[in-house]
Order: sequence, then structure tokens, then C-alpha cells
Amino acid sequence: CTVRLHAQGNENDGSVFTTPVTTPISGKNIFIEKIPAISEHDVSAYRPYAVANGSFGVLLQLDEHGKLALDTLSVERRGSTALVFIDGRIVTEFLIDRRVSDGQIFIASGLTAADVASMHKTWPKIGAKKRK
Repeated sequence: CTVRLHAQGNENDGSVFTTPVTTPISGKNIFIEKIPAISEHDVSAYRPYAVANGSFGVLLQLDEHGKLALDTLSVERRGSTALVFIDGRIVTEFLIDRRVSDGQIFIASGLTAADVASMHKTWPKIGAKKRK
């Protein structure tokens, strides 16, 4: 399972560092940084949730590196947008409006059963005993 959180970038940084995106949720045209602030390597565990519309949501628990990256991003980029990609597709966008220091990313909906199955192969569930 791949997870990428890309922060909003500056259009003036050029195509080497940013790329234009139309967000599927709000329909905004923004530029995002090409290098993700957080990736699947920063995730230590997950907890899926079934959503009434038939899709799934998930809580991602980050490791220490991811926790620091999210905290830094939430302080330095307040007022900007961040996009979360799961297996190459945008599943949610966030307006960064507060500091996030708990190391958790909550995706409310938009995931498929296949996404959850892929996560199950990649990380343990939050609170689960370590796999042997």
C-alpha cells in the first residue's frame, strides 16, 4: 500500500518542485510539492472504519519520523492544503488549520475494500499484537 501526503506548493517554484492538480473534493486548482511530506514508510499502524456510504475510512498512526514531519508541516503550512494519495489516487484533501502533534492522520471516507486489504498486508492494526 502506498500513502503519500503532498503539501501545497508555490507555483513560482517551477515544474521541478511542484505540479498542478485539480482537487477532486473542492475542485480547486493548486500546485502541490512533488516530494511527499509523509509516505507509507512513516506509517506504523492503521485502523479501518466502515462508512455509511459503503466506502471505508482509516486512521493512520505515524512512526516518530512521520509524527515529526506532520507536526512540522502543520505548523509551517498553516492555511494551506494537503492532499493524501492512496495507491496513486487522491482520497482526501485537508485544509491545514491547526497544529497536529499526535502523529495521526484520519481519512474519513473514500477508501475501497481493496485499499483496506492492501493496508492489512502492509501494517498491523492499531493495538494489535506484533506479527511473527
